[in-house]
Amino acid sequence: MVSIFLWAGFGAFVVAMLALDLGIFNRKSHKIKVKESLILTAFWISLALAFCVLVYFWRGYDTALAFFTGYLIEKSLSVDNLFVFFVLLSFFRVPQIYQHKVLYFGIVGALVTRLAFIMAGITLIENFHWVIYVFGAFLVFTGLKLIDNKSMEVHPERNPVLKLVRRMFPVTKNYVGGRFIVRKGLKYMLTPLLVTVLMVETTDIFFAVDSIPAVFAITLDPFIVYTSNVFAILGLRALYFALAGIIEKFSYLHYGLAAILVFVGAKMLVSDFYTIPIDMSLGVVGSILLMSAAVSFSNAKRHNGRKLTLIKK
Repeated sequence: MVSIFLWAGFGAFVVAMLALDLGIFNRKSHKIKVKESLILTAFWISLALAFCVLVYFWRGYDTALAFFTGYLIEKSLSVDNLFVFFVLLSFFRVPQIYQHKVLYFGIVGALVTRLAFIMAGITLIENFHWVIYVFGAFLVFTGLKLIDNKSMEVHPERNPVLKLVRRMFPVTKNYVGGRFIVRKGLKYMLTPLLVTVLMVETTDIFFAVDSIPAVFAITLDPFIVYTSNVFAILGLRALYFALAGIIEKFSYLHYGLAAILVFVGAKMLVSDFYTIPIDMSLGVVGSILLMSAAVSFSNAKRHNGRKLTLIKK
């Protein structure tokens, strides 16, 4: 059982990292270039790997492997988030110098909501064991549904949260610098920047419904589940800017993510009859990711090649 002091210490660490991210890395609003985003992505991944080493010396090989597998699952599923974030930022025409601010506050909200989801999910499983079958079946269903390209479509204009916000609060037509709320006369108005943040945060809640049960298939240790989630989320913003220019090339990634969800869902469904070792789970998840990435880039290369041939003619 992890002590309250360790939870508090990790919480302080997360706050420090968020302060570092906003106060040092992005003290001034600017367009984040690919080189900068790649450096930041490497930094966050290195931080997660360093934590994994600490877990190894603290709790041993099995717990460290559980953390790394959970982190890999969360990281891979978070790439799916990036597609949606790309659509949202494009739909609201967020200026590039403010995109990092939107994703930053979206991530802060995700850290809070995911902790609540994790605690609630583990409490349910511990008190009502049959819930694990519900989670498993849900993941299998979600994975099979993800195969359909239509399930990947995003329509921000139909989002009920967006309609509710616009109905309840006045929203300015244009962005007002990097401000979330402005005062005009005697009334306060929301800016599109704040509306976009709300959309990113509510969208992440739906993603959490998929990703958190997926880690439950690996471990029910709340500290390991949460820390693997946190490290995957902390590097999500940098990863977005690193992949923004090539995000369309991951045309087969959703098939890989679908296979991962089906696998971890099946793992939960058979958990009472057969326990799939964590190292085997890591091997399956890693292989699926590598295969889907390789097929995606191979397909993109062939497609570009055909386009060049047509241009020559």
